Order: sequence, then structure tokens, then C-alpha cells
Amino acid sequence: MSSVKKHRKSKIAKHKRKKRRRQNRHKKRKV
Repeated sequence: MSSVKKHRKSKIAKHKRKKRRRQNRHKKRKV
């Protein structure tokens, strides 16, 4: 159970990181 929970958290963090990077890229393009 702990392993699954940890994996799920890692997946969410990865997704969040990707979204943040995408936003940053968009901002740079606009500038």
C-alpha cells in the first residue's frame, strides 16, 4: 500500500512539474 501511495504521489509531482514547465515556456514565448 505504501509503495502504491508513493508511486501515485511521484506521478502527480511529475505531472505538476510538466505543467509548470509548460507555463514557463509559454511566458517566455510571449515576452
